[in-house]
Amino acid sequence: MPLLMAKRALMAAQAGERVRVFASDPGSWRDFHAYAKLAEEQLTAEQLGEQEFVYEFTKQHSL
Repeated sequence: MPLLMAKRALMAAQAGERVRVFASDPGSWRDFHAYAKLAEEQLTAEQLGEQEFVYEFTKQHSL
């Protein structure tokens, strides 16, 4: 669900805006990195904890 929320937020964002996403799944690291590459979005920050993972994207292109 966090990946879908990130995708929707990035679609609505303007170029240069940041989107921060919180996840609890340890496998989310792989998912968010794959999405960033596929969607050509910049994963600008990540914070990996024991039970919470935070990812920050910066929107690259406006549609």
